[in-house]
Amino acid sequence: MVSLSPVPPPVNGPVGPLERGLAVLRELTRLAAHEGRATVRPGDLVRGTGLARSVVDRVVATLDQLGYLTLDGRDIGLAARLMELGNAYLAACGLPDALGPFAERLADRLDESVSVAVPDGDGVRFVVQATRRRTMSLAFRIGELLPAERCAPGALFAADWDGPAWAAWRARRAADPLDTAFPAVAPGRPPAPDTDFEARAEAAARDGWSLDDQLIEPGLVAVSVPVRDPAGRIACAVNVVSHTSRHDAASLRAAVLDPLRAELPAMEGALATPRGRGGAEPSGPVGAPGEDPARLAKRELGAGFLQSLARGLAVLRALGAADAATGGLSLTAVAEATGLPRATARRSLLTLVELGYAAADDRGFRPLPKVLELGCTPLADLTFTDLAAPHLRELVRTVQESASLAVLDDGDIRYVARVPTVRIMSVNITLGTRFPAYATSMGRVLLAGLDERARAGYLAGLAPEPLTRHTVTSVPELARLLERTAADGHALVDEELEEGLRSLAVPVRDADGRVAAALNVATHAGRGSVESTRRELLPALRAAAARIEADLAVAAAYRPLGTGSPEATRSPRPGKGV
Repeated sequence: MVSLSPVPPPVNGPVGPLERGLAVLRELTRLAAHEGRATVRPGDLVRGTGLARSVVDRVVATLDQLGYLTLDGRDIGLAARLMELGNAYLAACGLPDALGPFAERLADRLDESVSVAVPDGDGVRFVVQATRRRTMSLAFRIGELLPAERCAPGALFAADWDGPAWAAWRARRAADPLDTAFPAVAPGRPPAPDTDFEARAEAAARDGWSLDDQLIEPGLVAVSVPVRDPAGRIACAVNVVSHTSRHDAASLRAAVLDPLRAELPAMEGALATPRGRGGAEPSGPVGAPGEDPARLAKRELGAGFLQSLARGLAVLRALGAADAATGGLSLTAVAEATGLPRATARRSLLTLVELGYAAADDRGFRPLPKVLELGCTPLADLTFTDLAAPHLRELVRTVQESASLAVLDDGDIRYVARVPTVRIMSVNITLGTRFPAYATSMGRVLLAGLDERARAGYLAGLAPEPLTRHTVTSVPELARLLERTAADGHALVDEELEEGLRSLAVPVRDADGRVAAALNVATHAGRGSVESTRRELLPALRAAAARIEADLAVAAAYRPLGTGSPEATRSPRPGKGV
């Protein structure tokens, strides 16, 4: 049994910093999602949260230390690593792993976007998305919250509501009739009468499916069916979305309802299968028995670091190991996973339960969909280059040289991100610039990352041209250089692309260990010897690549995040250069 105190922990008590930290994260998310503000100032957070400036400063400093925020002067933004909190819920609920393959197959078969949604209070959150890309793109971002009455899954979930749940829904409607709390809802549409939704919920309970006929947005139609857990409760809904240029509501129902229903037994079977210790792992240490990372950070950073906030977020991350099919985590398991004393872990768990981020029953503690409100939706729009940009800026500040990120494209490298340094003499390259891979440090790193067959195919068709008097044009010698690059984990190219230009590159790997991109620093050859360049730049370069890889693993855990390289699906062809 899980022992829960009937008295909620006080806001200004031992875990007050956790509540205040969550308030800051919610306000940052609100400003990003509602107002499209990628960065804010401390004063914005003071006004939005009602917290004192000194409190906001300490919260921001702690969240920055945890890697959850980006700081550029006074500008504060959400960092990709914050997605590990949402990933904890997605791992624990098991829906992406269990139903993601079904959503992809249905999307391919029906040629429509397919999503999976879960109830969150009187709203609906999306946790899986398989999108068909068209000019008219129809997709809900993972973590997106919609009012239940404005989407097809909502009527299915409302069919299970009790009296207090309906009362809470009516109170929310009365307080916010235009749904201003839901940024995904088109503004200005007058609300439908309450009775309309009540009738739709009754029909959904009777029919076993629900329809959205342009409720959320003009032109959007959708059909949903419920997926039930082993106890017969609705665990989630699978939703097929189309546009009125392709289907009206009736024709969409006729096209997709039977295929959806045919998959339900298999989906419910997959949902009932225990997943064990799978799921996404946090990018940083949560803790270990007898070890409390927050205590170590507090000792190092002093009063500016909010230990209770760091510990509470570590507890939230640890809940990602819960298994929806078999139950939650015990207090003892959470304490062991985080390295916290049981009493400390319990205080954090009680606060998370009180605030709606976790639930507790006789099977243990587990995270709830509300966790997805902590940055997940605005961060879902991150591209690979967005993710890498702050790390490139930090690298440039550290080494005082220009840094770039490139991918392999038909035997050339193509620049996808770049941060130049400001110097009288600097390297001037723009995004989209292409160079032959064989004569560049990033190209050699990318080619070294290919499998043996792809690399041999590239070399077999290569006819290298001398770009300077130093360019290596012997194919056997290039093959040896690629072998050495693969073994060393970096490549240094000295004046082979252009006289006076030296560059050093390392690979950036995805979560599966494949080379996804290359990161380099470019400098003038006259600034030092080859060995001094390697000695002075390589440690910082590798550290930056490791930070990008950690963020990439978090951001791509439950959604595709391409690097912009076409080489994932085909072998490179030898390029002719610029």
